[in-house]
Amino acid sequence: MTLSVILRKFRTLIRILLTPLRRLFSFLSAMPRRGLKAMRIIRQEGFLGLWHSFEERFHLADSELYELWKRRHRLTAGDRDRISKEIERLHCRPLISILLPVYNTDEIWLRKCLDSVLDQLYSHWELCIADDASTKPHVRHVLEEYASRDPRIRVVFRKENGHISACSNSALSLATGEYIALLDHDDELSVDALYENAVLLNRYPDADMIYSDEDKIDTQGRRHSPFFKPDWSPDTFLSHMYTCHLGVYRTGLIRKVGGFRVGFEGSQDYDLVLRFTEHTTKIHHIPKVLYHWRTIKGSTALTHDSKSYAYVSGLNAIREALKRRGEGGFVEHVEGYPGQYLVHYPVRDNPKITILIPTRDNAVCLDRCLQSLFSKTTYRNFEVILIDNGSVQSETRDLFARWQKQESDQLRILHLDIPFNFSCLNNEGARHAEGDLIVLLNDDTEIITPAWLEEMAGQAERPSIGAVGAFLLFPDDKIQHAGLILGIVGPANHGHKGIPADSAGYFGRLLVVYNYAAVTGACLMVKKR
Repeated sequence: MTLSVILRKFRTLIRILLTPLRRLFSFLSAMPRRGLKAMRIIRQEGFLGLWHSFEERFHLADSELYELWKRRHRLTAGDRDRISKEIERLHCRPLISILLPVYNTDEIWLRKCLDSVLDQLYSHWELCIADDASTKPHVRHVLEEYASRDPRIRVVFRKENGHISACSNSALSLATGEYIALLDHDDELSVDALYENAVLLNRYPDADMIYSDEDKIDTQGRRHSPFFKPDWSPDTFLSHMYTCHLGVYRTGLIRKVGGFRVGFEGSQDYDLVLRFTEHTTKIHHIPKVLYHWRTIKGSTALTHDSKSYAYVSGLNAIREALKRRGEGGFVEHVEGYPGQYLVHYPVRDNPKITILIPTRDNAVCLDRCLQSLFSKTTYRNFEVILIDNGSVQSETRDLFARWQKQESDQLRILHLDIPFNFSCLNNEGARHAEGDLIVLLNDDTEIITPAWLEEMAGQAERPSIGAVGAFLLFPDDKIQHAGLILGIVGPANHGHKGIPADSAGYFGRLLVVYNYAAVTGACLMVKKR
């Protein structure tokens, strides 16, 4: 072993040993009261006692974790200086028009909103404000004051109230920038929000849509409830308006699709982006929290039932999108979870589906699998190919004979006595498949939802879909699989694994159809071709 290899292994060992200590010190620095408690444990039980306490009882709440995250990602004075220099070096500095519809905003929040724009490190912006005939006198006074302070601020005062869509269009009419950004009248931008968008536009000058992560901010200025989003996921977007804030869009394309539509108030931005993304795939995600959504009484950031009409508008926007796109199907609300929607696609032309089940001497599980499959599945145009990988037990052979006699029209058995190779077994099964769609199914699964096959087939038939996975549960009704995420505990791992099946999941992921990087082969549908 060379000296360099020894040193590399030593550095790796040191990193492993230091990781829990770094976590501990971060925990103590962020939580003074727990730090005092830890000091008492050290005095009474020594450092070993502290370690056992840390191992057994150290569970940070989400809010505490986010405090640690914010500390790690806060902008320092040095960061601000660096950003200012980088802005000067940008090859392109596009003008970003910020649209701000306003109506009867409390003065304190309106000023904070406007100040968050004035504080931007990136200065190539214009603020296009439309007041929707506010009845509170302070609104006009504040807007005129800020407009007089900075020539980049432009204001139009509407003569009559037209609600959010009409007001947003009035703001859009003022825009002269190549891109627009959408800002609500009581929210705040992070100081680097426009800078991060400008950097991305220099890297991808053909970008048409950009969105970032977001969090919420209370009346005391405390940030909480971060939403870390996936990259562009079109089927996820049909399930809920996840891109939301901060959204930046090419102005010309916004105007091409007709701007905001009256009649979709409350979900006017959802409807806009559904139409917008039908004209472009040049969509980018900035994985940084650039927008702070105010939680005050009456806002949807605080309570979902404050604007229930918004969710009806969202449903109508999706319904129209499905009709425009010609894929058929229907959409419904997820009961009890406003803002979450379920889209169901039709199975066209009654295609035959081949279900491949590799097995080897697993008679009890296989019998349960076949019993549930044939008795519960409502879609009937399917065949089952059992790929026997060298079974030798008599009970397995008896099971094969019984099921082949019972389901002679729909079940075949392919014997392949080779060393176990999951890929080889399924490839051989696929060569004998008569179906246009193929399901890979483990022999230890059990069907619990009768419509499982048509739900998967409706998705799998779509041209844009590669593979379709299903929600899989352990026998104790905890989640085994609900989508694979790259980079989690190795190359990939199951999201939400081990949590109760009735959980909503991270921002409702377990309630809706969701795009994932991969799905498990334990129950996977794919086009045969």
